[in-house]
Amino acid sequence: MMKDETSKYLKGTTTVGIVCSDGVVIGADTRATMGGYISNTDVRKVWKIDTSLGMTIAGAVGDAQELIRVIKAQNEVYKMNENRAMSPKSTASLLSIILQQTKMMPYYVQLLVAGMDGDEPQIYDLDPLGGAIEETTFTVTGSGTELAAGYLESVYKKGLTTKEAIKYVAGALAIAMKRNAYTGDSMIIASITKGSYTEYKGKDLEKFLGAK
Repeated sequence: MMKDETSKYLKGTTTVGIVCSDGVVIGADTRATMGGYISNTDVRKVWKIDTSLGMTIAGAVGDAQELIRVIKAQNEVYKMNENRAMSPKSTASLLSIILQQTKMMPYYVQLLVAGMDGDEPQIYDLDPLGGAIEETTFTVTGSGTELAAGYLESVYKKGLTTKEAIKYVAGALAIAMKRNAYTGDSMIIASITKGSYTEYKGKDLEKFLGAK
């Protein structure tokens, strides 16, 4: 399938993922840019695949959304056959194969696949050519990486709960939104624990950002 040629210009974002003691927390801003132009302020970059599985997208919006559609469809087929959702590891493996097969005409994306495999929280970081790395602490992608990663280096500690990690993901995104022109407008954060996927945005996030 020929991918939309304009989609590769919709770049710029910050996505964050933290592995916790009871699950994972992922988040992203909602700004899409075309060069120096803010083309959209309400782009969804955090996606629910299942109650135990989610993804974030950075890079070309059209390319990433196509991959989300593929993974959602594959997950439904997998559930019919296996009576359970795909694990983060199997999802990352499938995406890795897709990305590697199209490396001569690549998807302009960087993806985080996150969720639970039974009781085990997992996050995988995928690059445009299909490289997949399992993250055991935290990870950041996109144009605000240096800002967000620097903040997380200073606050991250082993054994964080998902409730604790939400404020750190929000804090990392807030710093990137303040100083990185390609990251901004608002944010969506998702907490994934065993059998539960919960999103936070807008006023739901104020308490995690220290708002009164």
